Amino acid sequence: MQETKHISVFSNGKRVLIAVSTILYVIMINKITEIHVNGGKIYKTRATIGELEELLGDDFIKVHRGCIVSVMAIHDINDYVNLNNGESLIYTIRKKSSIMEKFRSKQKRIISNFASDDIPKTQEEYRKHYSCFENMPFAFTDIEMIFNEESHAVDWIFRYGNKALSKLEKIPLEQLIDSSFGSLFSNMDSKWLQSYERATLFGETLEMIDYSPEVDRYLKVICFPTFKGHCGCILFDISQIEFTKNSNDAEKALMLYFGILPNDYSEK
Repeated sequence: MQETKHISVFSNGKRVLIAVSTILYVIMINKITEIHVNGGKIYKTRATIGELEELLGDDFIKVHRGCIVSVMAIHDINDYVNLNNGESLIYTIRKKSSIMEKFRSKQKRIISNFASDDIPKTQEEYRKHYSCFENMPFAFTDIEMIFNEESHAVDWIFRYGNKALSKLEKIPLEQLIDSSFGSLFSNMDSKWLQSYERATLFGETLEMIDYSPEVDRYLKVICFPTFKGHCGCILFDISQIEFTKNSNDAEKALMLYFGILPNDYSEK
């Protein structure tokens, strides 16, 4: 297993280690350099953009003189550099062609490294690997992302699915497996694609609650990285989930879940 690379910076009066794989972008604001990592945390440091660019290596790209961005964090580049977490960054427009060329080249290199001996080769190997999900009461699938020639995620292929997935999608498993989502659903909604791309390229675990026009249901989806180029998805029909409040801490837990910090809550 490849060792996780870290950088060491001085931030808020102490030396901290930051995993490079968690960094979304680095930007200089008023002579202070901010290191933005997934999860919303920001490390402020006096280290220069140049120093950090050298430390971070080839998987980052400079979009203007005061900002470098993780290639894996970029969803696309148009009027802005759009990140797969929903943020948008400005860039040097006159250098758009050069930035686009570097981005595509670096992302293609990353995607080309997805091939791995650990990935199951057949449906039987997938079923063996995910045997514990076979009879679970919730839908589960392992999907492989499809990238176009510009290295944009455009679709995904179902590589594994359990019986509950077939019931949720209203399609037999033999038709689902090894088929792309877009080939099965002509009304494919791309809103799911960006989160799956984040999980695949940036290793995040994400939760979405939204309407699926493809199956005409409101879904709760938890996605997370599995194999290189893949992500796993647990799907729930939220009409079949009932919330129970079993203690006085339940309300506080819900507030934390939705990102609302109670006044009397102190992080430990």
